[in-house]
Amino acid sequence: MQMTNRKPQSPWDQWITLFRMELTNWRWSWRSMVLSGTLAPILSILALGTFAQDAGKTAVAYVLSGNIVLSLMFGNMDNIQSRFTFMRFTGTIDYFTTLPIKRYVLILAMVIAFLLLSLPSLLATMLTGILLLRIPINIHPLIVVIVPLCAISLSGIGALIGTIAPNPQTAGSFSLLTTLIMLGLGPVVIPPDRLSDVIVRLGFLSPATYAASALRQVLFGQVTERIVLDMGVLIAIAVCCYWIVARVLAGRDS
Repeated sequence: MQMTNRKPQSPWDQWITLFRMELTNWRWSWRSMVLSGTLAPILSILALGTFAQDAGKTAVAYVLSGNIVLSLMFGNMDNIQSRFTFMRFTGTIDYFTTLPIKRYVLILAMVIAFLLLSLPSLLATMLTGILLLRIPINIHPLIVVIVPLCAISLSGIGALIGTIAPNPQTAGSFSLLTTLIMLGLGPVVIPPDRLSDVIVRLGFLSPATYAASALRQVLFGQVTERIVLDMGVLIAIAVCCYWIVARVLAGRDS
């Protein structure tokens, strides 16, 4: 009897299968993900909004955009970190390396799945912030590019942490520490004129600074040439992080 070789799936078919698997994995817990990705930003808006409203519209804009970035950190960076860490220490990554699938397809499936799962938190944070802060917005069409770009860039940092951390406890602690550092360095939730020069300069090393800047521009319809820099840095961060992650995963095959 002649054996027939099954034709390998195309990268697109592989992505569809892996993407559906990722969504299925979270079908019972997505509500808690929405809650955790919304609670902290809304509490921050409540705390900072009281002072920001007395400081003018610019300060309010920083509070809103900065907390949207915080929502993306919890919804994408932290969850991606947890997913990669779980897959490493349960042997799931080793299992996937035995399958004829592209490593970048696996990474892309997880990233896009968490991007989709984070959208309810993102929308809840944005709408709640607009209502609580009473700030008018003028959304620029580029928002459909900026939001995924911010999420994918921050997810890359989470994937990198989850890939190289020595154990789950360290990964979780380092992810939280990274979130706090990126949020505190630079003009993310606080305008630069309210920060020291040192903090403002250090902020140029924080991906959150560029994500918040891009979001402010597309939320309030004041897109400037700075958007090119913000997008360029976010793309560079995403490419570097995912390249390292893919290299590490490929090394597990040998």
